[in-house]
Amino acid sequence: MGRKLFALLIVLLVASCGSRDSTAPRNLDDACSILSERPHYRRAFRKVERRWGVPTNVLMAVMHQESKFIGNARTPHKYMLGIIPMGRQSSAYGYSQALDSTWDDYREQTRSRRARRTDIDDAADFMGWYMAGSTKRLGIPLTDARNQYLAYHEGRTGYLRGSHNNKSWLLSVAQRVAVRSALYGKQLPYCR
Repeated sequence: MGRKLFALLIVLLVASCGSRDSTAPRNLDDACSILSERPHYRRAFRKVERRWGVPTNVLMAVMHQESKFIGNARTPHKYMLGIIPMGRQSSAYGYSQALDSTWDDYREQTRSRRARRTDIDDAADFMGWYMAGSTKRLGIPLTDARNQYLAYHEGRTGYLRGSHNNKSWLLSVAQRVAVRSALYGKQLPYCR
């Protein structure tokens, strides 16, 4: 009996190590519903707003576009000949879809060695750090969800080069991020 109980405890411990939010919230068009369903998000977003100055609606709109608030989100697989998996399209992972190299820069610069992309607090802080850096380097206001998203997606150097201007699909996505940010911005003052 003791071995079975021990094995059960080990299984529960290992299961608890993963991201607790492996599915999207039920209503992605309602900021209040998202925050009500996942109260720990509200705390994480408030911390980012205080530390980095990024408005919650902008942060939520970008996170929605990147991962739909799924903590263990990954990019799709690449396939050779349409059937042989050849790895992922990029190293983007977690709520923030941060690339390995950018995540490593964040952990080094903020001295957050234990930060995890699957943790909402860490992922939100990463996004705040990145957007604050884009404001400092590129002059993009923290309230400008469209251009913050473009810089986030293309990288700051890509944004400076204007690489997004040749991608009509990306400009369309960035506009949707701006619209969602405005929607969340109107909803958030009424959340309990």
